[in-house]
Amino acid sequence: MISVAENLDATADAAEHKARELRAPARMLVSSLLAGAFIGIGEVLLVVAVSPLVEGHSQWARLVEGAVFPLALTVVMFAGAQLFTSNVMVMLVGALTGRTGWRDLAASWGCSLTGNLVGAFVFAAMVHASGVIAAPEAHRMLAEMVHGKEALTGGELFWRGVLCNFLVCLAVWMFGRATGDGAKTVVLWLPVLVFVAIGFEHCVANMAVYALGIFDGSATATGLLRNLAFVVPGNIVGGGLLVGLAYWIVGRRRPG
Repeated sequence: MISVAENLDATADAAEHKARELRAPARMLVSSLLAGAFIGIGEVLLVVAVSPLVEGHSQWARLVEGAVFPLALTVVMFAGAQLFTSNVMVMLVGALTGRTGWRDLAASWGCSLTGNLVGAFVFAAMVHASGVIAAPEAHRMLAEMVHGKEALTGGELFWRGVLCNFLVCLAVWMFGRATGDGAKTVVLWLPVLVFVAIGFEHCVANMAVYALGIFDGSATATGLLRNLAFVVPGNIVGGGLLVGLAYWIVGRRRPG
């Protein structure tokens, strides 16, 4: 396992790489689209695998949700893609260390968020056409997921967003410190399992859920926009301040 200071340097290196990607808009767009689709894979797996348990009122349903969804972040990290929620931490570290600029941060955040949204909808359209979530229990579970999110107040969505990306970026931070593929997989899996099983809010996962729901007739674009209006700022605070800023303070090298 590398040190905190070494991981801070490596994260700043990653921020520089992401800033260079901005000079190739097509590459940045495709990478962001892929990240949105990868998160969609996790949501489809969750609905297909867990809906029979929900239908049977199993007490294990939430834990199984948490156990299967981390596949999505695992694919993002090992395959490589521009995911907004992890970019929040990485680009803030780049800006704080002076290795990248604040304009790079804003551009990366904006491009990845937009690309993730488009990727989630493109993937949801293909899933809808395939009919893999057409089963009645999957339809009911998807509708319940959307209804549960829409029942939350703005404050609840915000703070669940804070807590969610605190865990997601903590997983990404630990992924950077781990040196073996097995260890990297475990440290990605566990924090994401926690956020899903508890019910925290991840803006890109919500894009995927709402996209599936819109094609299925159980969600609306207005509902998605309301959700993102609170969850995106929460994700920025959770990943940017609670992880990125915190570890910049802890790990930065001091002169002398």
